Amino acid sequence: MNVEEQVKTLCLKLGISVSELARRCGVSPQAFSQKMKRNKFTVDDLKQIAKIVNCEYKTSFILENGETVDY
Repeated sequence: MNVEEQVKTLCLKLGISVSELARRCGVSPQAFSQKMKRNKFTVDDLKQIAKIVNCEYKTSFILENGETVDY
């Protein structure tokens, strides 16, 4: 699943439109949509989105021994 699909699924589960999420993030829906289509979200962007909608975003590498490297 790419970031665009993740964001759309998040919106669906929250019962909001992508445009509403963009507004909550302080970005125009057009700019937000273009950022999604170009896959230009940084990990910090995604964490900020999570904070805005009161959820958590995690990203990490999981090594063979089970140890994780988190961002």
